[in-house]
Amino acid sequence: MPVTSVLLPPDLRAFVDGETWTFAKTMPEWPHEYLVRERVDEDLFVRLVVHIRSHGYEGRFYARPITYYEEAGLVYWTMGAPVDDTTILNRCRTADTFEVRAAEGRLP
Repeated sequence: MPVTSVLLPPDLRAFVDGETWTFAKTMPEWPHEYLVRERVDEDLFVRLVVHIRSHGYEGRFYARPITYYEEAGLVYWTMGAPVDDTTILNRCRTADTFEVRAAEGRLP
């Protein structure tokens, strides 16, 4: 997996580090966390979505293309809806991404 070359600006780093992420308990076979747009700062949420899409890389979740952004051992993504319609931001440890798990034979 490529490591992203454009780091999060300090305010976005503070945002991702300071928020309480929710564990996605409905998908325990794919350990990840998420933020809900309506529960966090709107401007920072939108800026993070734009940063992910502008500085991320194209990967896959099975056959579906997804733009991922990796930094500090975590990978961030959305499901690809237009920015105005995006309501969820996801993240997981790099070791738990589809591509790493597929390469290691650890797919559910």
